[in-house]
Amino acid sequence: MTGEVRYYATGKRKTAVARVWIWSGKGSIEVNGKNYSEYFNRPLLQSILMSPLEATQTTRKISVKATVKGGGVSGQAGAMRHALARALVQYNEDFKSILKSEDMFTRDSRMKERKKYGQPGARKRFQFSKR
Repeated sequence: MTGEVRYYATGKRKTAVARVWIWSGKGSIEVNGKNYSEYFNRPLLQSILMSPLEATQTTRKISVKATVKGGGVSGQAGAMRHALARALVQYNEDFKSILKSEDMFTRDSRMKERKKYGQPGARKRFQFSKR
């Protein structure tokens, strides 16, 4: 490291947790040791991940290193989006209004509903027989 200033933030979505470090750089994005397009191979997930950088027009100005754990790839992409938005505000306070208008700070609190006892799933019931 050459003494560059790094900014850190965490983001969550479902059961996924993303830890993100950003700094001024060439625009490389590394997720769990891989390039982001290799890790998130679906275009939709890549666009979710890139949305905070595109909104603030910092796609080629900021380098990102992230570790993501838990959940599936969709939840991990959402967690990274949340963490990137938080880290970008630490990087530049002016981005707050842009990212807030795009609704990127709101933690998506939707979780899988737990299975209840006496039934096969969260909402499903066993077949009822009158006779």
